[in-house]
Amino acid sequence: MQVVATHTDAVEELLIEEHAAVPRECSGFSLRTLTGAQFRSIAASVHPQGIIAVVRIPPDCYQTTLPPDPGNRIVLLEDIQDPGNVGTMIRNVAAFGCSGVLLSRQCADPFGPKAVQSSAGAVLVPWIRRGDHYLDAVVALKKKGFRLYGADVRGDDAVDFTNVKRSVIAFGNEGTGLSDRLLKLADCRFSIPMR
Repeated sequence: MQVVATHTDAVEELLIEEHAAVPRECSGFSLRTLTGAQFRSIAASVHPQGIIAVVRIPPDCYQTTLPPDPGNRIVLLEDIQDPGNVGTMIRNVAAFGCSGVLLSRQCADPFGPKAVQSSAGAVLVPWIRRGDHYLDAVVALKKKGFRLYGADVRGDDAVDFTNVKRSVIAFGNEGTGLSDRLLKLADCRFSIPMR
């Protein structure tokens, strides 16, 4: 219900399973009641909660043109293939107050059902850009004073992000990590210590 509470302008309508209670925060939206069979046929989860929000995908998310004010903290996801991982990363981006997410075209679709479910409704919180020219976007951000931090197993595990003003933090593919092209652009390579 986070999307309903925080992005009312993006909600087209709510689909309610028959006999489900309509939450108070859903008043004022267009409601459509579905039979149990209809509801289960479109729900992405095995045990749906009885309500689905039909939401407009932001029109600029499938391009790499940056927003006029990109914010100060951006996360880049390069070739992450598991939609659950993409959704979880977007949820973390929102939780840590980052302003946006850049994704390579080879990343799982952030608006696919599993990614949206894994994001726990946070998929509309940061701005999202997904496309082929994500490296051009990184270069443009670096020209604006952003530093690029690349997650790399051979990187430094003592990087302190607390006083970093403008940053792009890049995470790579589950099996191969970040591409050589992206690592060459990085101002710093860091590793996440596993204790």
